[in-house]
Amino acid sequence: MVLGLGRLRLRPRDFWALSLCEWRALVEGHFGRAAPPMTRGDLDALMKAYPDGE
Repeated sequence: MVLGLGRLRLRPRDFWALSLCEWRALVEGHFGRAAPPMTRGDLDALMKAYPDGE
């Protein structure tokens, strides 16, 4: 809500009327695409670099 009503300055009725697809397009159009999700290889590399200490 902070993003929609505050940063994007949507009217409340317009914010609540958005579908998920419309919301995603609006956010990506304003801020760009999000980074892709982490791959299993990325996770394995992090786990190797920062072990739990067992």
